Amino acid sequence: MSRKVLSILVDNHAGVLARISSLFGRRGFNIDSLSVAATDDPALSRITIVTGGDEAEFDQIMKQTAKLLETRAVFLVEPAMGVLRELLLVKVGADAATRASLREIAMVYKAKVIDLSPGSMIFELTGEPEKIDAYLEMLREYPILEMCRTGITALQRGEPGYRLKEGLLP
Repeated sequence: MSRKVLSILVDNHAGVLARISSLFGRRGFNIDSLSVAATDDPALSRITIVTGGDEAEFDQIMKQTAKLLETRAVFLVEPAMGVLRELLLVKVGADAATRASLREIAMVYKAKVIDLSPGSMIFELTGEPEKIDAYLEMLREYPILEMCRTGITALQRGEPGYRLKEGLLP
């Protein structure tokens, strides 16, 4: 079983995300990561889903997702042919003795300090999921008070790797 990144262009209206996610749930697919936002065209949203499964199961879920009325395009984003990014916000317990070392780690990973309080620091980091994981590994010796990850968002490099359903092309 391998992790796959699925990009879905859908009509931008209420209930679409619920329909897509319930389709995955009914088929027994766990969604490891989910990201959704409007595209450059306000009538369309892009849903990026990371899930696991074998090739046959994944092919089946892609076909069923494509059949939904609101779906305009479904395609697999191959990591080697795509740009995958994630955002991390992490609040770390920090005092005067640990601030310098936390800033040094942040500098190596190009994380930004976005809040500084007497007992904590909040860092922001954007990058590939592996970079986020490596940064969090470096922070393990410090108390992580809170953390939030956005989930993966992805675009295919070069020309789009999909065709929109009929009627949407200019």
